[in-house]
Amino acid sequence: MASSTVRPSAQDDPPEGDIARRLLHSAAVLAYDPATEVDWETPLDRGYHGASPEWSTLYGTAYWREMTEEQRKELTRQEAASVASTGIWFEMILQQMVLRDVYAKDPTSAEVQWALTEIAEECRHSIMFARGAEKLGAPPYRPHRFATEMGRVFKSVAFGEAAYAAILVAEEVLDVMQRDWMRDERVVPFVRTINNIHVVEESRHMKFAREQTRKHLAGAGRVRRRFNALVIAIASYVIVTSMVNREVYANAGLDEKRALAEAKANEHHKSMLRSSCAGLMEFLASCGLLTKPALVFYKRAHLI
Repeated sequence: MASSTVRPSAQDDPPEGDIARRLLHSAAVLAYDPATEVDWETPLDRGYHGASPEWSTLYGTAYWREMTEEQRKELTRQEAASVASTGIWFEMILQQMVLRDVYAKDPTSAEVQWALTEIAEECRHSIMFARGAEKLGAPPYRPHRFATEMGRVFKSVAFGEAAYAAILVAEEVLDVMQRDWMRDERVVPFVRTINNIHVVEESRHMKFAREQTRKHLAGAGRVRRRFNALVIAIASYVIVTSMVNREVYANAGLDEKRALAEAKANEHHKSMLRSSCAGLMEFLASCGLLTKPALVFYKRAHLI
């Protein structure tokens, strides 16, 4: 399992605009075109997993022990496709929030140009995830109606630290999973390539989100900070609990009711989420965003 790194403190950040210029340079030097980088032509080899088995929601359960290796591989392929579909959903929300944030700002500034570069990368990621899910043989998984409507509201009203910290949570949770998957030779090669592209490019997005979160919080009063801490926590809960659609179990040929019950009680999966998000929680705490009400939702999502 990938280890979390300690996040830099606010005083370690370079001056305003310097981060954006560095990110623009990084994007110019190291960027990918998924249309050509990913092997879309080779037929799916069903001898591989879709994700590291240890990240499956059923890994370590009695049901997992009863499953054949073929069933396990099919389940991880369906779960990986569901995570990718959730990623598309949130990337669409992210793009709208970032574009709204820079709408009236100076387009010649490095910050706005980086924001537009990030949106362009997210567009490519969404197409890449969609093609990847289709190649895995999965249907178009979508979040449940409540999450979809919550996202519709959030993308329209969230601003400042609420928008950027929620973006960071979604990106960090995906990042820690995909760092494991891209190194795992049990995972089908084209998915490993997708994960590698996403990890490399999202590292820039996470740096920008951390910088923007600190920047907006610098002028935030106690009431605003506490209110947005709760908003971020609720958004995080909705995102994390939407990652694996309940339909993955039936589509993998399993008993959906039993699988849901065992996944819900799976302490191994909860532990994976908690340990992988330690660095993220440390960052939120350093920003004063781990209030008691917020902790309720992080605990319910098994992020802490």
